[in-house]
Amino acid sequence: MAVNKKIPLRKCVATGEMLPKKEMIRVVRSKEGEVSVDISGKKSGRGAYVSKSEEAVEIARKKNVLGHQLDVKIPEEIYDELLLLIRRESII
Repeated sequence: MAVNKKIPLRKCVATGEMLPKKEMIRVVRSKEGEVSVDISGKKSGRGAYVSKSEEAVEIARKKNVLGHQLDVKIPEEIYDELLLLIRRESII
């Protein structure tokens, strides 16, 4: 009998949707306060998840939800990196 593995769900900070972790991108703030995109999902620090859609990233940028979640100013490069990752994945 096949065992149904529980799929870890995470909430998108921009859209509020609950989605499987694999369909999200994690943004993490280290203890030093550095913000980075965590592709592996394994970096230590405070994390927030965004859906892999350009709309979600734009909502996050406009409303500054990542900044609120991680309690730090989010550099523009982080949003650009997120959009780049999403666009790259949609090509494949």
